Amino acid sequence: MTSCVTTPTSLLPCSPFRRISPLHPSRLLTSPFPRPCISQRGFSCHVALTSDASSSDTSEEEAEMAAKVGKKVRVKVPLKVYHVMKIPDLDLCGMEGVIKQYVGLWKGKRITANFPFKVEFFIPVDAQDKPVKVLAHLREDEFEYVE
Repeated sequence: MTSCVTTPTSLLPCSPFRRISPLHPSRLLTSPFPRPCISQRGFSCHVALTSDASSSDTSEEEAEMAAKVGKKVRVKVPLKVYHVMKIPDLDLCGMEGVIKQYVGLWKGKRITANFPFKVEFFIPVDAQDKPVKVLAHLREDEFEYVE
């Protein structure tokens, strides 16, 4: 649906046959610079369109990737992460973890800000009794499934 807003030319403040006082309320609320006439500016139209063309594709992909959540994986490429404060320069190569979430789709839309698989690792640290939980976003070609 399209909605257009226009103003009749009789109400235009910049008509050449009409003079408006500088103290007129319409002049007080506007800038001191002259405005072009609305007829010179044209008109504005607002169009709102929605499309559900790819919803079936994303739902199929989401169902396929949801089946991979919870599977155990092993990192097969050299991959360093620097966001773990207790273990600086952590190399995840050869470590095993669990896929916690697929984040390639969000609210039915494909996003590319992160790598699509969120994998959780538990890494033992000498100074602590409990292992440190590390979350990392990985691509599917960076890990292999372990059974």
